[in-house]
Amino acid sequence: METETFCSFCGKNQSEVKKLVASPDGTSYICNNCIDICTEILKEQEQKNNKQKFKLPTPLEIKNQLDKYIIGQDKAKKTMAVAVYNHYKRINYNLSSIENKVELDKSNVLLIGPTGVGKTLIAKTLARILKVPFVCVDATTLTEAGYVGDDVESILSKLFINADYDIKKAEIGIVYIDEIDKIAKRSENRNLTRDVSGEGVQQALLKILEGTKVNISPNGTRKHPNQETVEINTSNILFICGGAFVNLASIIKNRTKRSSVGFSLKNNIQKIDYKQNETITPNDLIEFGLIPEFVGRLPVVIELENLDEKTLIDILTTPKNSLISQYKTIFKLDGIDLEFDENALKQIAQKALELKMGARGLRSILEVSMLDIMFNLPSQKNTKIVINENQIKNLNQNNKTEISAVS
Repeated sequence: METETFCSFCGKNQSEVKKLVASPDGTSYICNNCIDICTEILKEQEQKNNKQKFKLPTPLEIKNQLDKYIIGQDKAKKTMAVAVYNHYKRINYNLSSIENKVELDKSNVLLIGPTGVGKTLIAKTLARILKVPFVCVDATTLTEAGYVGDDVESILSKLFINADYDIKKAEIGIVYIDEIDKIAKRSENRNLTRDVSGEGVQQALLKILEGTKVNISPNGTRKHPNQETVEINTSNILFICGGAFVNLASIIKNRTKRSSVGFSLKNNIQKIDYKQNETITPNDLIEFGLIPEFVGRLPVVIELENLDEKTLIDILTTPKNSLISQYKTIFKLDGIDLEFDENALKQIAQKALELKMGARGLRSILEVSMLDIMFNLPSQKNTKIVINENQIKNLNQNNKTEISAVS
């Protein structure tokens, strides 16, 4: 006599259902009805996971966190906090189930400022505050697909790797593209050669900045026809571009000159400080060499200020991970208390201003000026050392070359 089989989940026998599926060992069964129910449960769970909202601090909370690591640049930090808040608020809004909702476009960010003022640090710190994947790339290494160098899709591959190969995390990450001014269109002989690392890269970046689905190599290498790829959607990735834009000041001054009217034109120009009174316009960036479509995908433009002596001293001493506290910790490991007098700190800041390296030059100056001390002191029985102004002043022209090399 044939044994009657039952569904192990709902208990129905074979005659009450359309199909019974046996387990691999044949000891249990599941009917088609229970399979349908399980499928629906899995779909609902997947939708719930996809619609899980991003935990977002307020702009004030973001700014307060930035203040712990970045000294100065208050206006830039405030603008950046609002831009980032709006970006991730937009993600939460788009995940909501509101009917007939207004579609919110993405606003990427352009940071403009000289070297060493904190552009990269702001982007990196924001990613740490928000606990999202982050990647920093140099625009000068990018070329159009098919040429020697990194193509723009490699940026997304690196983000995917930094997200621990989690596609959902990567799709809400932050990408910082440094030296973006170096891919401006070449002004001379533009029609004679193909600009594969300038305008060509701008064209290649357009789609991923705006938001599109891209098939990337999961291991960061260039794609080839037979390679397995991963699809990543860039619609919710925040792109922050940064650059020094060295000649932008003259473009703004020329625009101001053209727009001035009257017989006292020359005197009016001399009184204008574009950093205080003039806003950078899209046309200024286009005249610099960025193509209009590229400028249009970077609607938030933030200008960072030059660092003065007081700010540089604060950078040395105030942040959680300040350089002075780092060096004190290094010496403490050898049982030595390290101190810097006030004049030494001023001298370090002045040297950084002379070298026009911003905050990036501070560590280089310390490394070069303290080399002999760090070499000799661990072998001696000193328990305390105070760095004074003279030890910093003794940097000669050869040392300056060394500082540049360290940077």
